[in-house]
Amino acid sequence: MTPADLIAPTAEIRTALSEGKPVVALESTIITHGMPFPSNVETARLVEADIRAEGAIPATIAVLDSRIRIGLDDDDLDRLAKAENVMKCSRADLAFAVASGRPGSTTVAATMMAAYAAGISVFATGGIGGVHKGAEETFDISADLDELSQTPVLVVSAGAKALLDIPKTMEVLETRGVPVIAFGTDELPAFWSCNSGLAAPYRLDTPEEIARLLTTREIFGSHGGVLIANPVPQESQIPQNEMAGYIDAAIAQANQNGITGKEVTPFVLGTILKLTDGRSLDTNIALVRNNARLAARIAVARASK
Repeated sequence: MTPADLIAPTAEIRTALSEGKPVVALESTIITHGMPFPSNVETARLVEADIRAEGAIPATIAVLDSRIRIGLDDDDLDRLAKAENVMKCSRADLAFAVASGRPGSTTVAATMMAAYAAGISVFATGGIGGVHKGAEETFDISADLDELSQTPVLVVSAGAKALLDIPKTMEVLETRGVPVIAFGTDELPAFWSCNSGLAAPYRLDTPEEIARLLTTREIFGSHGGVLIANPVPQESQIPQNEMAGYIDAAIAQANQNGITGKEVTPFVLGTILKLTDGRSLDTNIALVRNNARLAARIAVARASK
């Protein structure tokens, strides 16, 4: 079995990649584990439309029918959103999902793997995984950080998910040699909030500057990824001091319920949704769409060189 047997881009994406047109990868855990139905499917379609409006082609990635699908049509999106026992695939799970025939949605790490294998260099997501609070006891650290250190894909996010230990996450990224670039700001965003209180290591202000950085890093054969931290639009944010209370309460509930491993993030996100009376979902949708638009502009700038 060859990679060509496992990785199945749509005809549109195959043609776009062969012709050097801009393509933006999208993860699929937001569909299966990040948002409730039907907001998940509606958001996925809005994000794809945003990317097309900026002149790029969206490539939502998931495991269906024992293949890593690069691009999903409307029927596939609906099928994935309604499927039961969908695997949440990170680096350790992607091959298992394909081999076992189970449907799987891709995290940041798995999406980076699949995007790189397909020849896609720009990826838009909501927020990356990282070092969980209390990791000094649980050792709960997302595989996203190691993937960023080794897979040469540029990831546009609203920073690390704010339920994480952001300072420790930044330390790990620095140790792994991952450049973290804040877009248009000197301060790192904190997912639902524009501000984290942490200074950004680097700042760039245009998609063209980011595209140039990505091209420059390709000089080094062993380079990994690049993380772009793109703040949620000001009018859509929930201020950090307000979010901190919701996050602490949600994490406390997760601990009380014995939630561990991959189940922590979806549980905490669902609890925060209830605590904020749905505001966190509105912010999540806004930041994902904002990241998709920026990623598309970067892909277009990169393709024009």
